[in-house]
Amino acid sequence: MPTLDVCFSPELLPLYNLRGKVAVVVDILRATSSMVTALAAGVTHIVPVAELAECREFAPQGYLTAAERDGLQAEGVDLGNSPFGYLDGKVAVRGLAVAITTTNGTRAIHLSLSADAVVLGAFLNLDAVAQFLRQQNKDVVVVCAGWKGMFNLEDTLYGGALAERLADDFDIRSSDATLAALHLWQLAKPDLAGYLLQSSHVRRLNSLEVNQDMEFCIRLDEYNIVPVWQEGQIVAL
Repeated sequence: MPTLDVCFSPELLPLYNLRGKVAVVVDILRATSSMVTALAAGVTHIVPVAELAECREFAPQGYLTAAERDGLQAEGVDLGNSPFGYLDGKVAVRGLAVAITTTNGTRAIHLSLSADAVVLGAFLNLDAVAQFLRQQNKDVVVVCAGWKGMFNLEDTLYGGALAERLADDFDIRSSDATLAALHLWQLAKPDLAGYLLQSSHVRRLNSLEVNQDMEFCIRLDEYNIVPVWQEGQIVAL
């Protein structure tokens, strides 16, 4: 039976051997939620990059550019890091590609590339990711993007939710991190929004008056797509 482990922060990734495994990168608030939404809205592919300058360089190639630092949209780009940027119709996205850089999520993606496969997880596509992982039948590491290298609640709760979905098919008992994530999820899931009001990042977003993003990003199974890393791009399966 394959195992499912949860890495609470990219800073802990040197302790994990990702080779031969599937890495599920998760940044609930908001990078992976936004990227799942973008692909569901008709974006052809996404190129995650590390730096703002590199992101802006994609604009002359016909890419939309999306960038966030410290929760705010960066200057000189088309979009920030809100899923609503792909839904509200202010920017036409269908049929276009996106280059994106964020404080935490894009970094976590690049740090996970030694895995056999890298997929993006969000509550929005939780069941789709669970089904994909069953088909792969490989050990899984959930890579929580966290906040600037530190633990956060929302990404860890996702790890617990995924563990609950996969409990019949994966060994979720061999990792204390997975058990902790599962216990937190079981505590939070009756009122996930209320529970996350305690989260430092939710309070940070609320201070920026983007609290509607949190409400959207914790919807379960909104989209039946699995974003995967293929040859330097994120595409939807």
